[in-house]
Amino acid sequence: MTHFMNRKDDMVTDAVDGALAASGGALSRLDGYPHIRVVVRSDWDKSRVALVSGGGSGHEPAHIGFVGRGMLTAAVCGDVFASPSVDAVLAGILAVTGPAGCLLIVKNYTGDRLNFGLAAERARAFGKKVSMVVVDDDIALPDVPQARGVAGTLFVHKVAGALAESGGDLDAVTRAAERVIAATHSIGMSLDTCTVPGSPKEVRIPAGMAELGLGIHGEAGFEQVRYETARQAIAAVSDKLDSAMKGSNYTVLLNNLGATSVLEMSVLAAELVKSGIGDRITLMVGPASLMTSLDMHGFSVSVYAPDPRDAALLRAPCGATAWPGCVELAPARVLPLPDGLAPIKALPSDHAATRALLVDCCEVLIAAEADLNALDARSGDGDTGSTLAGAARALIGALDALPLADHTQLYRAIGQELSQTMGGSSGVLLAIFFTAAGDASSSGMTMTDALRAGLDRMRQIGGANPGDRTMVDALLPALAALDQGLPEAARAARAGADHTATLTRAKAGRASYLNAGQLSGHVDPGAEAVARLFEHFAERTPA
Repeated sequence: MTHFMNRKDDMVTDAVDGALAASGGALSRLDGYPHIRVVVRSDWDKSRVALVSGGGSGHEPAHIGFVGRGMLTAAVCGDVFASPSVDAVLAGILAVTGPAGCLLIVKNYTGDRLNFGLAAERARAFGKKVSMVVVDDDIALPDVPQARGVAGTLFVHKVAGALAESGGDLDAVTRAAERVIAATHSIGMSLDTCTVPGSPKEVRIPAGMAELGLGIHGEAGFEQVRYETARQAIAAVSDKLDSAMKGSNYTVLLNNLGATSVLEMSVLAAELVKSGIGDRITLMVGPASLMTSLDMHGFSVSVYAPDPRDAALLRAPCGATAWPGCVELAPARVLPLPDGLAPIKALPSDHAATRALLVDCCEVLIAAEADLNALDARSGDGDTGSTLAGAARALIGALDALPLADHTQLYRAIGQELSQTMGGSSGVLLAIFFTAAGDASSSGMTMTDALRAGLDRMRQIGGANPGDRTMVDALLPALAALDQGLPEAARAARAGADHTATLTRAKAGRASYLNAGQLSGHVDPGAEAVARLFEHFAERTPA
């Protein structure tokens, strides 16, 4: 089982129960499990136009998360990626519709159109005033006769819901919904398909590729394109949207399709604002999970140009928990660092041999990035290689600003550079190491003794000792043997690093949280990095 569920057949009803429990009483459901799963506003009094939407489950928080004051009155939930039945939709309509009538907001899929459409006919036979709109905002397949309804549906919920909440009649609410549909365009991109509970995962998108224009039920997209960066991904999406956008003053909705991390979504938001359509965006909704496709690792972008009559409705407050609101885009403010934190840098100077040595060190770490990440993945969070390689690249970029001809100042400058560019505990500890080495060098110590003093200071503050399964296990014996030459120091570093594979208990770092079975046989990545550096320079030392 690859999902947190009890039984596949109970997953939707269990999820509805969870949403009700988390609502604090704001949401209720109709009786009729398991075939009728309708969630309604607990405070609904049928005095205004009701809004009913829904469809297959698996798109959460849509649609239950948008039930609340100023948005939906009821959400009808089908099985995962399957339209709810006619009876379920009819139950929702009859439960919430009063004299003011009801608007059905339906995404353009055959099952939804048929089931909601027939339910509307039956409700009218009961004497209910019911109108229906069909959302077709997806522009991925421009030549198909029936475009799909995707995340742009949420703009319809918001504008029509706000108008209904303010007392608009059924005709006015329906016309507003139709205006939004006509002015909304969406497209999505994903790096992977989704996993439907109880079904094998379809492996369709190869590594290094992304699918552009795929649907919210895992349907294949318009095309597969090479994926390189978030900027390139946003450019591909914005190019498609650009052809459908006329004028300016658009609101954009940046939607997480399910498994994209918050960190990634923030990167995508930054790129979207800088993209070719960024200068036409005035408001943003998200980034957030709004209409997902289970665990799809992707995103979608919806753009909507509000009619002047509807702009205020879009920004009106509402009680739906999943609606994040609209924010007006503004230039980012960058404030100066507080006094005393701006770094004081030594005067730069050049020294060809020192420059070559530093570049050589950095290139060793950059080349080892993947190997060190793989080692760290067995005992930590898999980022040691990236952390060291990132710092190495930053150091290469800063060489022209460093005092290369003054080794005492250079130690301190390297420490300062690492404290700014290298994250995690490693960055702090290495910054301490080089700063303390600089202080020792300024008192007249030799290079070897200065480095030993730096290591002593790093151990005092960091608390790591030999046998604790850290870089100290390789660095301490290497520096102890350095007076005997680089080959001997390299042998000592390698022996120390290899010894960490026999240690079944770490006393520092994230590895200290793991059990013996997870550590046994795996070299500490920090110690491995030290060993590789010494071995590299030992190989270049004349015999």
